[in-house]
Amino acid sequence: RVCRVEPATRNSVHTYRRRLARSVPLQQKMGDSKKGMKIFKTKCAQCHAVDAAEGHKQGPNLHGLFGRMAGTADGYSYSSANKKSGIEWNKKSLMKYLINPKKMIPGTKMVFAGLKKKGDRKDLIAYLQESTA
Repeated sequence: RVCRVEPATRNSVHTYRRRLARSVPLQQKMGDSKKGMKIFKTKCAQCHAVDAAEGHKQGPNLHGLFGRMAGTADGYSYSSANKKSGIEWNKKSLMKYLINPKKMIPGTKMVFAGLKKKGDRKDLIAYLQESTA
């Protein structure tokens, strides 16, 4: 006895396989926090801390970053541009900001050229989500 697959079923299987082949591992979509920690240590830690107990450095402490409005961390002297930006920090705003901070907030005190690679930004954000909560 020969089992025959109907065309609709074949198409469904073909579509499923095609989507599966194009799918990206979840870790890549969200970012790798271990890689992000390395990026933070080399590019951010000189000016920022993530542990609330460490206080501010040249830049503000990033503890509690997600959901906070830009320019509002207690005890840090922000530029007026940062205070007036109206930005709420979340994945989307950080992805854009980290490309070129001075372009997104002209007049910011942050002296950082940015992270051009999308993967690096995703990794850094994954680390910040874990370490600043």
